Amino acid sequence: MVKTIFITGSGSGIGKAVAIALAQRGHRVIASAHHGADAEKLNQMAREDSLPLESIVLDVTSASDRKKILAYDVDVLINNAGIGETGSLAEINIEKVRQNFEVNVFGTFELTQLALKSMMKKDTGTVIFISSLLGRTTSAFFGPYSMTKFALSSGAEMLRDELEKKKKNVQVAIIEPGAYATGFNQKMMAKKYEWMGKSSYFYRLIGDIKKREAKRFNLFEEKNLSSIVTKIVAAAEADKPKLRSVAPWWQGLGVSILRAFGK
Repeated sequence: MVKTIFITGSGSGIGKAVAIALAQRGHRVIASAHHGADAEKLNQMAREDSLPLESIVLDVTSASDRKKILAYDVDVLINNAGIGETGSLAEINIEKVRQNFEVNVFGTFELTQLALKSMMKKDTGTVIFISSLLGRTTSAFFGPYSMTKFALSSGAEMLRDELEKKKKNVQVAIIEPGAYATGFNQKMMAKKYEWMGKSSYFYRLIGDIKKREAKRFNLFEEKNLSSIVTKIVAAAEADKPKLRSVAPWWQGLGVSILRAFGK
């Protein structure tokens, strides 16, 4: 069945790849992007390839922008928009953490509430939250981002439990990507070095931290996005998607093993 699918954070990376994949499968896709230039590139591509895709500019922290979703009869909302802050929780400016929550959690759930208005009325629809494997396990200096993903995943699971008590056909699913080579991780890691100067508790360790993080992502980042795109597309098309899906599978297995041993 052809669906109307609204996806946030489609300007690049996983969001862009998913938007294109869904349109190629014949769905009507409203692909929102934070920057106008990214939205125009998507619209140009859609025109050239005759894809049923429309890109709009949307900031999930803006109340007026969020209301744009009300112009569409949405069957599936994919909450993909997100930002990442890193740095020691012992010293990071809490405003940076707060802004991370505004985008990844608060703005996302406010948009979801708007989408649910029509879904609850017609008793059909799916809301997909793009979380992260860092929403299930922790890593030093990734706390600001990881905290938002823990909150997002737990909130999505509770929302699913609540809606099941009222409606049979309004679905909620969580997708947990591991590390993919989109450039997002590198930008996120670099943010802490904008303010972790000589006054930082960890100033003398910065060189070692950079080397360890670079080595880890060089080793574990998945270069091909197909595994995560496949999971998101499957959840969007399913009548009743399962609660959690993980990709790549081997990173998910690694996290499960860590959790089993108390991590």
